[in-house]
Amino acid sequence: MATNIGIMDSAYFVGRNEILGWINDRLHLNLSRIEEAASGAVQCQMMDMTFPGVVPMHKVNFDAKNEYEMIQNYKVMQEVFTKLKITKPLEVNKLVKGRPLDNLEFLQWLKRFCDSINGGIMNENYNPVERRSRGGKEKSVKGSSKISKSLQTNNTHQPPLVTTSNKTFGSKQAKSHVTGGGSNSSAEVQALSKELADLKVSVDLLEKERDFYFSKLRDIEILCQTPELDDLPIVVAVKKILYATDANESALEEAQECLNQSLGLEPEEEEGEEEGQGAETQT
Repeated sequence: MATNIGIMDSAYFVGRNEILGWINDRLHLNLSRIEEAASGAVQCQMMDMTFPGVVPMHKVNFDAKNEYEMIQNYKVMQEVFTKLKITKPLEVNKLVKGRPLDNLEFLQWLKRFCDSINGGIMNENYNPVERRSRGGKEKSVKGSSKISKSLQTNNTHQPPLVTTSNKTFGSKQAKSHVTGGGSNSSAEVQALSKELADLKVSVDLLEKERDFYFSKLRDIEILCQTPELDDLPIVVAVKKILYATDANESALEEAQECLNQSLGLEPEEEEGEEEGQGAETQT
């Protein structure tokens, strides 16, 4: 098995589009960016396809968005590596950041490794969509062909589901067709499409901002877990803020109190207060 591949190996000259095509073709997905595979779920399923039955797919989370969820996927990957005696190190802290270059290099290695096992030939008996399912319910994987087929089937054999909002929109649409010959309806659809696009941009920005601050907190947590720093007063105070469970109250005051006690600041303040009270009594 080609587990140790040098940086100048031809594997690392495989382009992004070829890697995406390899993933989408093998797993029936529709990824458009390398960083979409940063969660580790795709890598786990590639190993499952190459070594059927070795990966516990029920533990793989294809909906992982936060780093702590992605880390769980890479733990599954590491267990598989250990079981197969693969010595390739998993740089999880880099991969979960979603940086394109880090993830591209790992996927280039993975493609080279899988091709060395199966000769680059796709396992025709492997159903990637079925393997992603859990308990009979389809996972919400982007571009899943099975989902598309099921939607097409439902649209063919069943009448469309009509809700109150659909009825309202339908009545407006019908009215606009009668009065405006369809021009008003077209303008309304364009306006709604623009609004939907704006909302999607807003959600994407909020998710990026959330992930940015989460990654900062995660870095701080990793730093605080360093054994040499674990007992430092400032680290203890920071941990009180990080691990506070009450979302309605700030842990800053408790952390400051803990820090002052550790640094011996409170006794000095009390002595200062006693001296001030003594001066007032004398006067």
